[in-house]
Amino acid sequence: MFDTIILLSGEAERRALPFALLGHNPHLQVVPVQTSVDLDELNPDALARARLISFVTSVIVPADILHRLGYGAFNFHPGPPEYPGWAPAHFALYNRETTFGATAHVMVERVDAGPIVGVARFPIPKGTSVLSLEGLAYAHLAQLFWSMAERLATDPAAPPALNEQWGIKKYSRRTYRAICDIPLDIPKDELDRRLKVFGGNHFGMTPTIHLHGVEFRAVPPQDQRATA
Repeated sequence: MFDTIILLSGEAERRALPFALLGHNPHLQVVPVQTSVDLDELNPDALARARLISFVTSVIVPADILHRLGYGAFNFHPGPPEYPGWAPAHFALYNRETTFGATAHVMVERVDAGPIVGVARFPIPKGTSVLSLEGLAYAHLAQLFWSMAERLATDPAAPPALNEQWGIKKYSRRTYRAICDIPLDIPKDELDRRLKVFGGNHFGMTPTIHLHGVEFRAVPPQDQRATA
């Protein structure tokens, strides 16, 4: 019998998202988890009665837990189907996309590969920064969660798959690191493009040049002002 939702998310979402679910099903038990250790400590018997929802988290749910869940697992990804994987907002801006979005999908063993059950798309305003685009994606993802909350909280059956396919290229931390490795012969327009998108030292990575054994790292604008 479906009576539990395991909510894998950050601290802020743990305070807000359960209300959307409990508003549709007050008898539901919402179990918040935040880390892989929390997942390992879940009761195996409870998993058979549970559905897992992951919302904007980098925690990978182990395959054995996915297989034990009686009512499936669903992830809310802060990017459109065209951008599976890591840091989708960065790569979309780098690729000069004009639209972006948010995706809900069934979780399978491979990351961002399961059937897509919800999509929200929106135009990217001119001049949008990475942080602004991530904020817009988060807002649309929250709206997508709210629109799907009733079904996820009350219906033991999985939401139907949409006629949407994941993009062929899956972006990763390695892809991000590689694009931050600046060759010495890079054209100026390409350098400017990479600095604009990847120059904020997000994830502890920033455009870097290696010359004669010396590493030269781009300094984010705020750091430049602080040292002026």
